[in-house]
Amino acid sequence: MEPQSPALRQLVEDIRTDGPRATEDFWRHTATPLVEPDPDNPAYRLVTFLWRDDPADPATDVLALLHTVTDKDRHARDLSPHLMEKVPGTDVWAISHRLRADHRASYQFFVARGPREETLRTDREAWLRVLDAAVPDPLGTGPSLPAKDGRHPSSVLELPDAPAQKWAPPRSEVARGERVEAEVDGRPVSVHLPAGHRAGNGSYAVAVLLDGEMWGPVLGFGDTLDNLHAEQRIPPTVTLLVHTMGRDRRVTDLSCSEEFVDWLADVLLPWAAEAYGATGDPARTVVAGQSAGGLTAAFAAFRRPERFGNALSQSGSFWWPDGTEFDSGSEWLTRQYAVREKLPVRFRLEVGLQEWMLLPQNRHLRDVLRARGYEVDYHEFNGGHDYACWRGGLASGLAGLLGS
Repeated sequence: MEPQSPALRQLVEDIRTDGPRATEDFWRHTATPLVEPDPDNPAYRLVTFLWRDDPADPATDVLALLHTVTDKDRHARDLSPHLMEKVPGTDVWAISHRLRADHRASYQFFVARGPREETLRTDREAWLRVLDAAVPDPLGTGPSLPAKDGRHPSSVLELPDAPAQKWAPPRSEVARGERVEAEVDGRPVSVHLPAGHRAGNGSYAVAVLLDGEMWGPVLGFGDTLDNLHAEQRIPPTVTLLVHTMGRDRRVTDLSCSEEFVDWLADVLLPWAAEAYGATGDPARTVVAGQSAGGLTAAFAAFRRPERFGNALSQSGSFWWPDGTEFDSGSEWLTRQYAVREKLPVRFRLEVGLQEWMLLPQNRHLRDVLRARGYEVDYHEFNGGHDYACWRGGLASGLAGLLGS
């Protein structure tokens, strides 16, 4: 089958005339992934992911794992569209995707050395093995995304029209804040204090970030907070990165749990006020989360609006049913907002265009909130259920909700 990529078609031609030297020249002059114009639409790009085979231990197959795009096909029980093909006579494995020019996604490779039927298994056990063995792009030229729990990091594809994430990289000229590791009522909490922080004055805005073990120790979101403070995009803010205490506890806490939200409001926030001078003003308090955390951020504003005046939800799991319902499309929280009197809270909602399982529900919540008169800052990004996208949206969301 002829490669889609013009660069690979040229490689095939060069091999006919120059032999193995053509492959060496190709790798010497190629940045990965290959990003080329789409011949039919200037709003798209032809993106070709490349893997270089190891002659000492050649692969039988290679899967290119593009976040959420591959997951969708895995849920449909067909991983074959993500099998890379080897260019004959070379050590080049390749696969091309036609993607809109504002796409951003993390990606990895799974290098298989065994029967194809094993590589293409889509059951949970097999998929977890794939994720555990997946590796970043060793030749990638883009940014990377760290991972927790000992898994390999990911590489990040950022096409030219993807929204800028200018606050993410650390800046040498910016004053550094301080990160304090604490324990509140038995739960780990990473606290980021702005540069020049003085305890006890009660004037600091406060942001509560769920899944804090990702945003603090893994992703280093403190650099972003320092940059936002330096540009005065947010006021001096005490940021509380609340750790998840294992998968089972996360499911319990981040499923519209009244107990957990009350703990945030009645234990965590008063502790931060006493220890670090965090405000008690709900209008200067943000609760933020992703996925089930996004659901919980919106629920916190619903249950305790006198403490949480701003909810920042990224890819919120608004399909969630409460314990009395068994329909995964029930959208329990959206229905509560539809029937309750308007509360004094504001929202920032965002969701990825690739999130087939969440996009309709997030649009529905947006429409319900606006119909009820809420202030809703709503965004759709061209990406998936992915920290590579969320880290930019979290910064923009905090600036929008806390900034003047």
